[in-house]
Amino acid sequence: MSGETYLLTAETIAALAPEMRSHFLNNNARRTQKSLARSTGLNEIDFAIIEVAPGDESTEHHKHHHEEECLYVLEGEGVARIGAASHAVKSGDFIGYPAGGLAHSLHNTGSTPLRCISVSQRKAHDVSDYPRKGKRLFRNKDLTWNMVDLSVIDRPFGSKT
Repeated sequence: MSGETYLLTAETIAALAPEMRSHFLNNNARRTQKSLARSTGLNEIDFAIIEVAPGDESTEHHKHHHEEECLYVLEGEGVARIGAASHAVKSGDFIGYPAGGLAHSLHNTGSTPLRCISVSQRKAHDVSDYPRKGKRLFRNKDLTWNMVDLSVIDRPFGSKT
């Protein structure tokens, strides 16, 4: 097809305007993002370059039940919170977040931007938990997203959380 973009040169990537992203559950979760995957028409994965300013977080502490994510730190330093543990991260470090794994978030503790490659699945349906907020988000393609309090979820058949 004409008009498709398969290749983004370094110059094209440098010229892309970063998108400002913030998280609706965390006022301190702010980052800029250049989605290279979307720019080339990819729909099932996202590959983005993100930057988190000093003192900011990348997102609200969360876990996905159905999607995988990973980060590769290009520049800067910070703290990756995985479950209840905190881990110092720096340039060259890789973090993998499996679906159904521990909740996670990233905080820039340095004095320069924390720059990472972020790769994640983009499934039509996912469930995300936000343990610090006590919330669960149900995301379904073409439907209104729904958020509920974790405390009101009924588990009538002993299903796991």
